[in-house]
Amino acid sequence: MPGMTEGLRAELADATNAVEDCLARLLPEVSTPEARLFDAMRYATLNGGKRLRPFLVLTTARMFNVSEGAALRVASAVEMVHSYSLVHDDLPAMDNDDMRRGRPSCHKQFDEATAILAGDALLTRSFEVLANVSTHPDPAVRIDLVNALAQASGPNGMVGGQMIDLLTERENSAREGLDVAAITRMHQMKTGRLIGFSCTAGAILGKAPAQLRHALSAYAHDLGLAFQIVDDLLDVEGDPGEMGKSAGKDAAAGKVTFVSLLGTDRAREQARILSAQAVEHLKPFDGEADRLRDVAAYVLDRRS
Repeated sequence: MPGMTEGLRAELADATNAVEDCLARLLPEVSTPEARLFDAMRYATLNGGKRLRPFLVLTTARMFNVSEGAALRVASAVEMVHSYSLVHDDLPAMDNDDMRRGRPSCHKQFDEATAILAGDALLTRSFEVLANVSTHPDPAVRIDLVNALAQASGPNGMVGGQMIDLLTERENSAREGLDVAAITRMHQMKTGRLIGFSCTAGAILGKAPAQLRHALSAYAHDLGLAFQIVDDLLDVEGDPGEMGKSAGKDAAAGKVTFVSLLGTDRAREQARILSAQAVEHLKPFDGEADRLRDVAAYVLDRRS
């Protein structure tokens, strides 16, 4: 992958394999009447992807000496939430995408009703995983994880950001009111909050001091916005073959994006600034955060 160091590539591959194995255990194949639901859940999650959010969980967990088993459970829970959001986003009532990660979207492979149920089941399963004693023996830590993921993925986070995005696509009045500050808030909710949870989950598991959690949260804030700006750039300039999904959808839908507001050159420069700011927030961790620094560099140069 362009812009990715050999060390990051190797660790990301190892993390991807470990998370895939954990997800397969947490979402088993069944022979009971609801087997089609489990098949759809597995189809939506065990299908490759960058696994960036789980990697962030595993990386920060190592910084606080958290057991790999606990970190993998939280990483898998995050990926379930992310996968559920993609299943629902692809539905005809939302973004109406027929392809996801280079193959048919969940609702095309199965049907719309099954896809909706699969998304619902992945979301609820993620919280079941976090609440289980196998994730952490301290119930206060498990409550903290559940609360943080709920805030990141709910109406004040990912789902709320998606609502704003839909309104701006469908209503001229909402679209006309979007400036850089408003679109920043929307994407911080829609994309950034789940990345924020992924970056702080390891600190929660490790019962880290508040100031270190805040440093990771600040890193995630800037990283998430840089990630979204690059997403907007890829929609304009990306290769659908590399991305595994169609390009040009934002412009076709009349969406307001960082690129439409700033232009490609200014948007790219803003992503560079945010990536540099993200790295600055990692100073308290010295060399322990080198992989997070590599991620900030990779986000700028990714092609998918």
